[in-house]
Amino acid sequence: MVFITAEIGVNWDGNFELVEKMMLDAKNANCDAVKFQAFNEKMVKDHPEKDRLLKTSISKDNIEQINSISKKIGIEWYCTPMYEEAIDFLDPFVNRYKIRYGDSLDLHNKINSKLISKVLETGKQTIISSQKSPKNLQNYDNVKWLYVVPKYPCPMDELDFSYIGDFDGYSNHCLDYLAPLSAVILGASMIEIHVTSDKNKNFIDNQVSFNPEEVTMLVDLIRRSQKLQK
Repeated sequence: MVFITAEIGVNWDGNFELVEKMMLDAKNANCDAVKFQAFNEKMVKDHPEKDRLLKTSISKDNIEQINSISKKIGIEWYCTPMYEEAIDFLDPFVNRYKIRYGDSLDLHNKINSKLISKVLETGKQTIISSQKSPKNLQNYDNVKWLYVVPKYPCPMDELDFSYIGDFDGYSNHCLDYLAPLSAVILGASMIEIHVTSDKNKNFIDNQVSFNPEEVTMLVDLIRRSQKLQK
């Protein structure tokens, strides 16, 4: 069974009623988990919507409420930590971590990443996005690799699935169903898609996100395609 993550990310605006609806939509669409991000003020200080972004970051102040909503809905949540200290408050609550594309570059450049080292020390599953094949990298325990093209949005013609077999899955930034569906048909066991509650509103990551109806349709296509792979 393909593990499908709905990336809520920064599209919930720090609104707990909205995030509960988004978790419920993901659950009803048959997704396996939802994902958030944890960053600090320094990382977004130059962003024109800094204050809005900070409301969406998982922090010591909102983590218990996020966890409570997740339990109420009955869907797993996990997070992308972007700074080391976030792991300290995340670890009691999550079963896995996500490492974003930008932080995966250290591994390819043979640089000792304190962030990744600290995540790996937890012993929990670590999902890493990369555009480069991880085939020649060190074999880490509990690591899953997702192929990604880090462009928002990513045109179909910039995807290259010729080496997707080197990865465990695919992180999608393309608004064509065919991209994640093709990844599954080609053997991906994990899929990550960005989600939004409403494409007509100005949520920050709407340009790469599927709405609830689209998520339901896409997940159904993925689940049906799996039945053909006996």
